[in-house]
Amino acid sequence: MLRCAELGLSDEALSGMSCGMVYDMLIEQGNDHETYAIKGKPGGLRAFFTGGGN
Repeated sequence: MLRCAELGLSDEALSGMSCGMVYDMLIEQGNDHETYAIKGKPGGLRAFFTGGGN
């Protein structure tokens, strides 16, 4: 319940959510302050799937 309170979830909000939804929100909250060294370029994913990426 402490983690749910940190997310600002009330008992009413929790009654309509599954455990998976709450876990997902907790994971996303943890990732909010994460920094990533590699950033994708525009069109990079398309190039990857069309054979242009290595």
